[in-house]
Amino acid sequence: MSRVLSFLAALMLSVSAWAQDISPDQLVQKITVEVLAAIRTDQQLAAGDKQKALKLAEEKVLPYIDFEEATRLAVGRAWARASAEQKSRLVSEFRNMLVRTYANAVGAYRGQTLTVLPWRAGKDTVDETTVHTQYIRASGQRLPIDFTMRKTDAGWKVFDFVVEGVSLVLTYRSEFDAVLKQEGVDGLIKRLEQKNTPGTT
Repeated sequence: MSRVLSFLAALMLSVSAWAQDISPDQLVQKITVEVLAAIRTDQQLAAGDKQKALKLAEEKVLPYIDFEEATRLAVGRAWARASAEQKSRLVSEFRNMLVRTYANAVGAYRGQTLTVLPWRAGKDTVDETTVHTQYIRASGQRLPIDFTMRKTDAGWKVFDFVVEGVSLVLTYRSEFDAVLKQEGVDGLIKRLEQKNTPGTT
């Protein structure tokens, strides 16, 4: 599960003008195709070159994730009590953590694919929707994945996804809750900063 979440974090980690009108499933399809093609054709990237992985994320993935919304949901009720500065630091560190996770995991996904299932407009609310996909491992095993997206002024962006019934946001919320109860918002920021420091885990 953790490897799949790492890969999906990579896929969803700005937005060009055309993205304002593209449908959610087309956006997920475009990002997926470009990222997997890069991993397939670049031996250094497939071997886990972190610098190339970070560059790929910056160019192809990071622009399409709503980090503020994802962080707000992961932090939960404590978000409302946080100051503007604390919120900014939480979003920054949460983003850095996902990028770091991606850079460490990208090499494991050569030869694997993600199939985007047909999407029908109107099934969800005007501003939020879910794109259903299937992650296909090299062995042929299929894993259902749901991308939760919302429409912003810059176009559709992803703020959560669910793998086999497990939400990324809720997974982090469970982890963050324990820290918030004992150490507060500043404690959570410190923990995230420590995780994002090179040479630490």
